[in-house]
Amino acid sequence: MARDMSDKEILKMELDQLKKEVSTPRTPMGANCAETIAFVEGLAADDPLIKGVPDDKNPYKGDKGGCIIT
Repeated sequence: MARDMSDKEILKMELDQLKKEVSTPRTPMGANCAETIAFVEGLAADDPLIKGVPDDKNPYKGDKGGCIIT
């Protein structure tokens, strides 16, 4: 695509992209980190990777036999 365009057209596209990026609202990184931490901590109580899965709801737990190598 860039081969079909002149240098002027490519620079115009770059300028348009930079204008879009400048107008994008930004928030401080500290605020984003605080929001992310609050979100994760809010969902931690229901997270099976943190809390674990109860034995009665775990389909992979139980007496299903096993493998014996002789």
